[in-house]
Amino acid sequence: MPANAPDAPLDRKVPMIIGCALFMELLDATAVLTALTQIANDFGEASVRMNLIVSLYLLAAAIFIPISGWLAERFGPRRVFITAICLFMLCSLACALSASLLQLSLARFCQGASGALMVPVGQIILLRSTSKANLMRAMAFLTMPALLGPVLGPPLGGLLVTALSWHWIFLINLPIGLLGIVLVLRNVPAYGGLPQHNLDKVGFMLSSAALASLMLAFESLGHGQLLGGYWPAALLASGLVLGALYVCHARHSPAPLLNLSLLRIHTFGIVLLGGTVFRLGSASLPFLLVLLFQLGFGLSALHAGLLTFAGGAGALFIKFISVRLVRRFGFRRILVCNALVGAGCMALCGLLRPDTGLLLTLLLLFTGGVSRSLQMSTLGALGYADVSRELAGQASTLSAMSVQLGMSLAVCIAALLLGWIQRINGHSLPTLEDIGLTMAVVSLLSVLSGLIFSRLRQDSGQAVASG
Repeated sequence: MPANAPDAPLDRKVPMIIGCALFMELLDATAVLTALTQIANDFGEASVRMNLIVSLYLLAAAIFIPISGWLAERFGPRRVFITAICLFMLCSLACALSASLLQLSLARFCQGASGALMVPVGQIILLRSTSKANLMRAMAFLTMPALLGPVLGPPLGGLLVTALSWHWIFLINLPIGLLGIVLVLRNVPAYGGLPQHNLDKVGFMLSSAALASLMLAFESLGHGQLLGGYWPAALLASGLVLGALYVCHARHSPAPLLNLSLLRIHTFGIVLLGGTVFRLGSASLPFLLVLLFQLGFGLSALHAGLLTFAGGAGALFIKFISVRLVRRFGFRRILVCNALVGAGCMALCGLLRPDTGLLLTLLLLFTGGVSRSLQMSTLGALGYADVSRELAGQASTLSAMSVQLGMSLAVCIAALLLGWIQRINGHSLPTLEDIGLTMAVVSLLSVLSGLIFSRLRQDSGQAVASG
């Protein structure tokens, strides 16, 4: 029986395997942040220049995300997925063997390009191998290992840097990647490609240039460079102009690279907009929590990272009951109410103090992890509920693009707000009150996402929820 037949049982191995590849990418992206100081010392470079390691990774991801769906449709998603893992491993080895900042920066750019293919192509495989009825459960299993990456990244990175060296942050990807390739070859179906599927070259150049400009602008703004020159403003303006040119191009192209007509699908359009707004608030929480625990509480990087395990535990816990919750209450009610819960948890985190009981702190972080995890799984399933298999690749590319932009802009917004609040209060360094007020303001974005989700119909995603 085909895997996507209505009554086919869910093969948990496929979403778990894809999720493990995402785990590798997210683990690397977060763990490397803890090693920037040691890398700067080893290379004899100023710490401020280490931003290149992060910026070039994001730049490559922005450039290659638009083409990921086309590659999967043209050459087959499993082949592209395995190729992306292989390239990610080779680039990780190149990062570990780098002897200068230039070599490491080039290797990180290539690593970002290969990592950009994993999320959308992995989702295409999942959508092809899973029936609508099993989509909610599949998304839960997909995001389970992927959610552990950002949680384990900071403490694992701190441990590897302290006990061994920064090189092991990249070398650890090799055994994970090898295991992933073996499991993909054994368990993931080999869907064929479409030889006549031509590339929209103009659309690729416009969309990649627009995304790259916006990502670099957000990265610059997030590091407080808004008033440091015209460069971030020029990048932002360029990104908006190029994006507008792409929209004009897509309207007249018979086969645009990014199919914006998908936004007319009621559920997909609302999920994309509401999910992006929700991430603008929620994705900034790890950044703000690190500042809260290290600057406000005076904890070490390792101890601050260990506290985030509570959020990871909550994220894993809710996976086992998320499907039943959606079946009981429906997508619309879950998304609206959970957006408010997530906003409340973020605002309450801003009230934490060094003398707050450990149990209360862990409970709040656990609840926040539950909220974010449930929202991501629900959005992932509902977004594709009314998307046909033929359009799955294009929908996955649009979704990955919005996630990348949303998460980058989230840190930018949080950093800018914190800088403004800090200057208004006359503080040279962020204080507990500054960070707490920033969390409260950012949490309003999650409230706004709840208003967007309220536009969903009561029966939205019924075919998915009833599986």
